[in-house]
Amino acid sequence: MIISIIVAISKNQVIGKNNQLIWHLPKDMKFFMDTTMDTVVIMGRKNYESIPIKYRPLKNRTNVIITRNKSYKAKGCTVVNSIGESLKVLNNIENKEVFVIGGGEIYKKFLEKGLIDRMYITHIDEYFDGDTFFPEVNYESWKSSEILVHNKDEVNPHDFKIMVYDKLI
Repeated sequence: MIISIIVAISKNQVIGKNNQLIWHLPKDMKFFMDTTMDTVVIMGRKNYESIPIKYRPLKNRTNVIITRNKSYKAKGCTVVNSIGESLKVLNNIENKEVFVIGGGEIYKKFLEKGLIDRMYITHIDEYFDGDTFFPEVNYESWKSSEILVHNKDEVNPHDFKIMVYDKLI
């Protein structure tokens, strides 16, 4: 099984502000939806709560929420209290790829523990003011490939490129 991160980040590593996405990039959101469809998505509680109610839980995915709150419930989701517990849930699921979808602390912990095999990163060619950041990554430890380059247009107001990074062994 491959454990992957999927994230959009600004030039200054921002991924959000006030528990919300800052940008609106429908083409990137379509990439996220298509890539994670019929897989397992792992996220923190705050990230889950930032998803608009009408989209919760994310459809056609197994939603796993990590929270320290032992009494937290989320209809249609598996709630666990640690990264270790989230990995145990994966033992019962037959998926080739599992996606860690945020937020900042969850990304950081999975990376620090060396659990990530692949990263799908949308690099937005802008600086944003935010309060949640993607952790620093030594990209020399990863093999990169470009998936898509998109120039801003009337629907997607920022230039961005989507890269995939596979961990070098």
